[in-house]
Amino acid sequence: MSMNGKAQPSGAAAQIDQLAEKVEPKVIQWRRDLHQNPELGNFEVKTAEKIAKHLKSLGLEVKTGVARTGVVGILKGGQPGPVVALRADMDALPVTENNTHTLPFASKVKTTFEGQQVGVMHACGHDAHVAMLMGVAEVLSNLKKDLKGTVKFIFQPAEEGSAPGQVGGAKLMVQEGVLESPKVDAIFGLHIRSDVEVGTITYRPQGMMASSDNFKITVKGQQAHGGTPWMGVDPVVTSAYIVTALQTIVSRQVDVTNAAAILTVGAINGGVRANIVPSQVEMIGTIRALDVPMQQLIHERLRKTATSIATGAGATAEVEIQEMTPVTYNHEALTAHMLPSLQRVAGTNQVKLTKPVTIAEDYAYFQQKIPGLYLFLGGMPKGADPAKAPSHHTPDFYIEESGLKLGVQALANLAVDYLNNPLE
Repeated sequence: MSMNGKAQPSGAAAQIDQLAEKVEPKVIQWRRDLHQNPELGNFEVKTAEKIAKHLKSLGLEVKTGVARTGVVGILKGGQPGPVVALRADMDALPVTENNTHTLPFASKVKTTFEGQQVGVMHACGHDAHVAMLMGVAEVLSNLKKDLKGTVKFIFQPAEEGSAPGQVGGAKLMVQEGVLESPKVDAIFGLHIRSDVEVGTITYRPQGMMASSDNFKITVKGQQAHGGTPWMGVDPVVTSAYIVTALQTIVSRQVDVTNAAAILTVGAINGGVRANIVPSQVEMIGTIRALDVPMQQLIHERLRKTATSIATGAGATAEVEIQEMTPVTYNHEALTAHMLPSLQRVAGTNQVKLTKPVTIAEDYAYFQQKIPGLYLFLGGMPKGADPAKAPSHHTPDFYIEESGLKLGVQALANLAVDYLNNPLE
């Protein structure tokens, strides 16, 4: 055993290591091509074509146009057994890249997004996710005759969201039956992190990433002259009390020792002139929670707080809550079951328990239906300072490509080990 607690691989694990080493240059090249040619959610047409072409070349059964632009590849092993799914998200973001002078494959793509001219960039690492899963498909195709079951490769569009009013991404894939025919027993996925050192895998059982809900509160009063406010009911002052009181929901009304939560008012709008008390004010915001009971309790308290304060002021408050993304909840038994596989691949010392994060991930829709495990993969250069690593969703986002091989190894080993020893 090495210094980092990594055992020498044997059998299928050794084969995976050798095949991952061989496919690594392709993975890096695929990632660079995708990075240079990013596409926004539900418009990943060329990305999907590249994926489908590769999967077909491996002899997989391939379905395209899933949830608009998604691709699904099915690899049937040489022996009967369970079905495991591996997922990668494909979409880029409306972000203009700053790395054009340092990366020869930086994105210079421009497009129109919600009526505005924007740059397009893989500022969250989805290009790496796609490239790694393409690599895993190649690795496991070479082991086809020995696979005890079936592997379903899910390339998902629109993880970053769909157009307003549209259902998309993982939710739409589930609705269209991506976890059926054949029925999937367990699903694995990972997300590269720009602030986690290369060679490291982090995980967490239960709530790993937060739910994400949007809310809108419309406070209605009675319009009046600004010089005689007593002649009306002021929704601006009422809204100010509501905004302040909403901050006490997390700090005073729920047990944050059970699970962290966030309630943020992101915008407030009302009125047109300095000397007019308006008839109404609208505020919008987000709710984040790490378990479902906490999420539902915050919904209840938000409604009660806003409506009660409005009633006390002689106004009314209409509260709308739109549930966006569930909690990314790692199945406890599956996490424990697969932990030895991760420790064997990366080394015991390089597989670390992580804190939950309050950003959201629609992988959660798969986990609502079947046991799932989602991981973070290190993409930060060794020895770098995490506090100075360019954040996800920013123009300077950067990942170290030497970490991609571990992602291929991790997903391939999780698939094979689960097929050989499924969760009871």
